[in-house]
Amino acid sequence: MYYPIMQTLTHSDALSRFGAALSDATRVEILLSLRAGPSYPSELADRIGVSRQILSNHLACLRGCGLVSATPEGRRSRYELADPRIAHALDDLIGLVLTVDPACCPAADGEACCR
Repeated sequence: MYYPIMQTLTHSDALSRFGAALSDATRVEILLSLRAGPSYPSELADRIGVSRQILSNHLACLRGCGLVSATPEGRRSRYELADPRIAHALDDLIGLVLTVDPACCPAADGEACCR
């Protein structure tokens, strides 16, 4: 099937942004937490075990990637996945069984193997 160049670049950019978001363990934890439903930054920080400042930086990244949205509620903001299909995509990714070279991508160090 043929896709016009503009559409292909848009798809490529969207996947690159999603990949960038998933390349950091803290952002992955945020996305997985929000997969269960909306939450507030203080709750997310406590659940994930990071400072509120670190969480804020990661939420800004995820907002910039278009993966989460914030809804102001008085002095706080409630965060949720920007689109319900993101939760489905995460479920699909979790369900994949991957064959990896443990020497390439050690799970314990949290660093990306394909830089």
